[in-house]
Order: sequence, then structure tokens, then C-alpha cells
Amino acid sequence: MLRLRGSLLSGVLVLVCLAIGVRAQAPAPMHQNIDPGSIKWEPAPPGMPPGAMVAVLYGDPSKDGEYYVMRLKAPDGFKVMPHTHPADEHLTVLKGTFLVGMGEKWDDSAMKSLGAQGHSFMPKNTAHFAMVKGETIIEASGVGPFGITYINPNDDPRNKKTSNQ
Repeated sequence: MLRLRGSLLSGVLVLVCLAIGVRAQAPAPMHQNIDPGSIKWEPAPPGMPPGAMVAVLYGDPSKDGEYYVMRLKAPDGFKVMPHTHPADEHLTVLKGTFLVGMGEKWDDSAMKSLGAQGHSFMPKNTAHFAMVKGETIIEASGVGPFGITYINPNDDPRNKKTSNQ
């Protein structure tokens, strides 16, 4: 009789949880370690100026609502003209010097310099521009989708014609 009451109570609790919308959570992601030597660098996507390499360490930056961590490795003098992102962005400098300025027009005098361990938070849709000194590696994280919209469409590398076109 006691066993029957326990089973009945368990069944009622399951039905109540289902009725009020309680769902089991998705399984937690697996633990992951990435040794620096095993990072897979690839050419930056077409929205970035040529010369940079990227590595996605976690998540999928293209997916809406998905947390991601990626790195950008850029050569000395690499510049990204004034642009915005559709979501908040966190940047941490791992190596080199990252310079960032706010606004819709490039202004060298407005740039702030961040060295290794420096951090920058950029709210979504905030116009800014950036460049690096020396080979620089930054880590970017946020909730996707990651994207880049240039203030001046002529600055967008995706709009540049190649010699084959």
C-alpha cells in the first residue's frame, strides 16, 4: 500500500510539472580544454579586412542566442574601419596592442590603447573602429549572432571587387 501511494504521488508530481511547463534542462556542455598549440586558425571571414586569422574556441558565433568565444590574430597595422555589431561584444587583449576609438568616423586622436590583459566592452549597435600595433591576439566573446556592419559601405571588404571580377 505504501509503495502504491509513493508511485501515485510521483505520477501526480510529474503531471503537475508538465502542466505548469517545467521541462528538463538540456544536458550541460562537456568540459573542454584547448592547448594553445592545438588552436585551429583560419582566415577571417569576408566581413573582416584581409590578413587576420580567427579561431572559434566555443559555440557558434553565427547562431542567434548562442554564447561563443573566438580569437582574432591580426598583423601589425591591421585596421577595421568604423562599424557596429548586432550584439554586445567583450574583447580581451591576449597579446600585442589593440587601439579602439568610438564614433562613425576614423579619428586617430580618439583611440584608446589596450595592452595584454586589457578589456573592452562594446554594447550592440555602438559605432567604433580599431587597429593593432604589432601582431595582436584578442579574444572576443558574446551571445550570437556575431556580425559586422560598416558605417560606410565602401569600407566593407565584402563590397570590394577583386581583379577577377
